[in-house]
Amino acid sequence: MGLTTDLQNELRLLSGGRTESRQTIVELCCQRLRIMARRMLKSYGHVKRWSDTDDVLQASLLRLHRALASVQPESVRKFYGLAATQIRRELIDLARSQYGPQGIGTKHDSDGGNASERCEDPFEPESLTAWTEFHEAVEALPDTEKEVVSLLWYDGLNQSDAARVLGVSLATLKRRWVSARLLLKDQNSGGLDLD
Repeated sequence: MGLTTDLQNELRLLSGGRTESRQTIVELCCQRLRIMARRMLKSYGHVKRWSDTDDVLQASLLRLHRALASVQPESVRKFYGLAATQIRRELIDLARSQYGPQGIGTKHDSDGGNASERCEDPFEPESLTAWTEFHEAVEALPDTEKEVVSLLWYDGLNQSDAARVLGVSLATLKRRWVSARLLLKDQNSGGLDLD
């Protein structure tokens, strides 16, 4: 059987009360979630300095395992949405802990030369704050827009593939993508541009 079929079977067993399915689900999807975590970590330059993909993945898998105790996604699509949410939450928490008032990133001097000669770094703490605001704004989107952003922005799918995953027409996906971008712009989600 394929991954999707195996995952759907385990999700069905989990909803039927088989708690061992949580572990099986995590094991089945580990490689796919590693790719997801790597892509999402790229947008957190400062976090990446102190945490690697496997750190993010491990903590996210623990979150996912706990979440599966109370939430039983009815489809593979809903499962991947839940997994992406757990990865986003982990990245936001890492950013806050590493660059908060007591964070290691806040206290570490990265200036290799004269501060007046330093070039503008796109991942300065202001930009990290912008990224954190962006990810929180994505989390607050309505479900349909959040799914589109997750597939296009975080997972890196093209629009045709994302439409197939969601089971909608390409035109519907494009409308949702425009809607998501407008909602994020209205929220001034860190001043980042999705275009």
